[in-house]
Amino acid sequence: MSEINVTPFVDVMLVLLIIFMVAAPMLTVGVPIDLPETQAKEMNAQTQPITVSVNDKGQIYLQETEIGLDEVVPKLEAISKTGYEERIFVRGDKSADYGTVMQVMARISAAGFKNIGLVTLQEQNS
Repeated sequence: MSEINVTPFVDVMLVLLIIFMVAAPMLTVGVPIDLPETQAKEMNAQTQPITVSVNDKGQIYLQETEIGLDEVVPKLEAISKTGYEERIFVRGDKSADYGTVMQVMARISAAGFKNIGLVTLQEQNS
């Protein structure tokens, strides 16, 4: 009598599920940014936005790729799937130069993108 033993298959699938559940949040954006904290509520999002990051040294990243200030708009136009309606999140390190973050946002806005947001961390009650 030959039977298929499903137990090892289920064990492997559960282990893979746990691994992917733990690893998925770490894959969002790989640029280390020390975000400021605010009392703003968390946004509900259906799709993954495009992320532009400015670190404490003033370097600009599109997703995880370092780019120059002049390259921000052409690269955003190239990768945006919904055109100027694409959601763009700007992540600025709390010790980054405010002027650099504003230059990035101004260029994105001047290009015609409408859904631009600043990313912060939820403020902890201590």
